[in-house]
Amino acid sequence: MPDLFSPFTLKDVTLRNRIAMSPMTMYGSVDGRMDDYHVMYLGARAAGGFGLVFPEQVAITPDGRTTTSCAGIWDDDQIAGHARVTAMIKRFGAVPGIQLGHTGRKGSEVPPHQETNAQGSWKALPPDHPDGWQTVGPSAIPAGGDHSFPVHELTVGEIKALHRSYADAARRAADAGYEWLELHFAHGYLAASFFSPLANQRTDAYGGSNRNRARFLLEALDAVREVWPEHLPLTMRLGSDDFHPAGTQFEDSLEAIGWMADHGLDLADLSMGGNTDEMVDPHFFNEPAGFVSRAARVRREVGIPVATSWNLGVPQTADAVISQELIDVAMIGRPALSNPHWPVWAARELGHAAPFDLLPADWRWWLANFRGHAPSIGLPPVAAGVRAAAATLPADADLSLTA
Repeated sequence: MPDLFSPFTLKDVTLRNRIAMSPMTMYGSVDGRMDDYHVMYLGARAAGGFGLVFPEQVAITPDGRTTTSCAGIWDDDQIAGHARVTAMIKRFGAVPGIQLGHTGRKGSEVPPHQETNAQGSWKALPPDHPDGWQTVGPSAIPAGGDHSFPVHELTVGEIKALHRSYADAARRAADAGYEWLELHFAHGYLAASFFSPLANQRTDAYGGSNRNRARFLLEALDAVREVWPEHLPLTMRLGSDDFHPAGTQFEDSLEAIGWMADHGLDLADLSMGGNTDEMVDPHFFNEPAGFVSRAARVRREVGIPVATSWNLGVPQTADAVISQELIDVAMIGRPALSNPHWPVWAARELGHAAPFDLLPADWRWWLANFRGHAPSIGLPPVAAGVRAAAATLPADADLSLTA
């Protein structure tokens, strides 16, 4: 039976554990480039024991960013910065992953730590603003909320060009040394908006039926599959549910993931659709392991490995869903920002025999041989009830999800 610290092999890549640092947008790039900031921030998480480390979503085109401070890989000149990041991640024993995407209707924003809108959320910029641009989508439908500016409906020719951009970005990612590639098809970004009836009202081959709405995603996957090395994992984060009666439905997502598996998808990472703020009962925001039931059903019915995020930051919860073989990899986002040594803390909480073995050898020696006042080492004492996994999950949680 696996646990959170079991190795996981996908294609020719083996993660030292089942803990992945999930992509988190950090607004630290100039002209889309990775620099010292990213080497420091991502290298620290690799040194902290994560098995798989992602930067933020990396844009395939300049207008695929969220803000002008977001990372990209649309130009060969950006490869060198990414290569520095991948080298540092590998130096500390983790696998470097990259998530490629395009923000679509949700681009052209202000970094939220600089300014938010009146509701305290992301502030959109008009196309004529110096740091803004014309956003694009499957249909000329704004994303809503602060994103009220007109959206350009992509032509078929523009769609084909974007698929070439996905492939070009994947080639650069391989050249930069990434060993795991995830396509971002979630959170209301471009691919997610093509898949959702809320955003896609096209009447051509890219709209209407579930198969047509999935066409953009499948063609992007095909384009990347042609250039991405076959021996390396090709995965996808899907916005599998809009939690709205007129939006993406989970049953449609199950069908689409099956098609993606037929097209060479190696693992599905399940998340929310994000195509509307008017979600009905979005329970996963506050529920431990909130998306695990959906991921588990994909694992069972489609038959490919799965990952997910959303409230897996309590070690006992993450370990429970791995041990029960509901998911294969736990994606850790905000907890990875709050604690770069989250895996070490989790190992102590779960009674791991040698938690400091996750660290580089020199750090491990100093910490494993600490002979002073135990609380002064800088780690909190282990909580009561080590390995009390079930206690962290809701008593009525239905992790099988039949509907």
